[in-house]
Amino acid sequence: MAAATTTTTTTTALKRRSRDGEAGRESGARGMMRPPAVGGTVTGLLFLAVVMVVVWGGTYRRQTWPEMLIWGQGGVAASSSSANCVGQESNEFYGFYFLFFSDEENDASPSSVDKLLGGLLSPDFEEASCLSRYQAALYRKPSLYSPSAHLLRRLRDYEALHRKCAPHTDLYNRSAALLRSAAGNASAPAECNYVVWIPHNGIGNRVLTIVSAFFYALLNHKVLLLHSTDDFAGLLCEPFPGTTWTLPADFPLHNLLELDTGAPQSFGNLLKSKDSSIGSRSHVYLHLPWYYREGDKRFFCEDAQRTLRKVPWLLLKSDHYFVPSLFLVPEYAGELRRLFPERSAVFHHLVRYLLHPSNEVWERVVGNYREYFEGADERVGIQIRVFDNFPVPFDQMLNQVMNCSLGAGVLPAVTGEAASSVDAKVKAVVVTNLRSGYSERIREVYHQQATATGEVVRVFQPSHEEAQATEHRGHNVKALAEIELLSLSDVLVTSAWSTFGYVAQGLGGLKPWVLLRHTQSADACRRAASPEPCFLMPPAPAQCFRDGGGNAMLSNVRQCEDEVNGIKLFD
Repeated sequence: MAAATTTTTTTTALKRRSRDGEAGRESGARGMMRPPAVGGTVTGLLFLAVVMVVVWGGTYRRQTWPEMLIWGQGGVAASSSSANCVGQESNEFYGFYFLFFSDEENDASPSSVDKLLGGLLSPDFEEASCLSRYQAALYRKPSLYSPSAHLLRRLRDYEALHRKCAPHTDLYNRSAALLRSAAGNASAPAECNYVVWIPHNGIGNRVLTIVSAFFYALLNHKVLLLHSTDDFAGLLCEPFPGTTWTLPADFPLHNLLELDTGAPQSFGNLLKSKDSSIGSRSHVYLHLPWYYREGDKRFFCEDAQRTLRKVPWLLLKSDHYFVPSLFLVPEYAGELRRLFPERSAVFHHLVRYLLHPSNEVWERVVGNYREYFEGADERVGIQIRVFDNFPVPFDQMLNQVMNCSLGAGVLPAVTGEAASSVDAKVKAVVVTNLRSGYSERIREVYHQQATATGEVVRVFQPSHEEAQATEHRGHNVKALAEIELLSLSDVLVTSAWSTFGYVAQGLGGLKPWVLLRHTQSADACRRAASPEPCFLMPPAPAQCFRDGGGNAMLSNVRQCEDEVNGIKLFD
């Protein structure tokens, strides 16, 4: 009965519409406490010294340390000209300040932050060139997953291989010359072999496929290069020290974006024409988007993997996280056990290794964090995506979001009484959606109303672009920044089938509450079993295992929470 009353009260609150503009007032209620100025006057320093003596070993006041770290460097939130955030010798007093004024519930100091993520990241970078690479650890909780020693060795080996075979090296030039050959065949094995990633669809799809392409390259000792377009240029930092992963503009093959199902050099079409020279060709196009055909799907079979390993240049286009199907290739089983003993963390490790937003994007991330999340007791991310090909009425989707959030305890119920913010805990909620309607209605529920838990709920939305515009770089900057912001949440709610949500949960190592499509279940949402993304449209096991051997998949993958035909990795 109590649960029914709570749902009724909240549903009633949902239907109230703000008539005096108060719904927009929430954005002004963001007064966060700041630590005293580190670079202040002598009087200020003496005052601090006195206070430190009084509270030696105690707690000055509640404060989140990412705020203190950045503020202690002059209050500039990770601009492109900022100095390094971690281990900066010139900020000596800041370290002294932090030692005595830390939150006793979160007493990590800058020196104790694992900025290399357990060895995933190389220390061989100029920190100022890519602030996010080492600063991201300051904003996320420590990961629950540890990379294996074998993975760390393979990543360092890959970095050495990439430097040796990088664009405009002698080995690269020699391999690229094969593509200029009229015959189009490789007369001898090349020392450097490549996977060229071709962008397709939105920013979430692109990140998923970059990680998938790198996973494939790592397994097969190939080098990953990105065909970067104007709408994607400058969004990511270089992930490999001392080199680049950007395909040069003078690459011999042109019009890569036009490659599609009809391309004669696609693996599926070469198989269909019974071409016996696939393994000796200079290049092959791998067509792996959602509309791929039966011949294209043979890519995931063991015999195809052996053949394609010989091809110097593989041109790959996809819009899915296809890693789970590569776990079904028997030849890779032993190596994958050593690389990823925790199946639930494959994407989590690789996306944190590869994905470092540029300073331009990172400045936006940190600015949003300071505006929305900083100083809150709990950070909640709600990612809502309604697909054009699967429309859901606004009120129906809103009710699903609220039913999920209330039922899972992500958001508290309201009592209908006047809210009191005195000594109340703050729950900061960031909603991402192309439109602003959902965040406005959720904000109305909690505006000036008390919650059953006594918390104050503040609802924000960084942007509302109205429509997806992947072809515009500015749109992609906002999208990538909001993915990163969602990944900094303590609790995450995502939408079924959304690659945007998949990337956020993987970056944060979070097990989100997934909003299901209404045809899937009577439940509003379901808790994900792991941070792993779903491979939404994998080939059937019978595609490769015609003798029934596909049952091996039971030891590696399971059905996704949000798609009955999809598969994902699990422990």
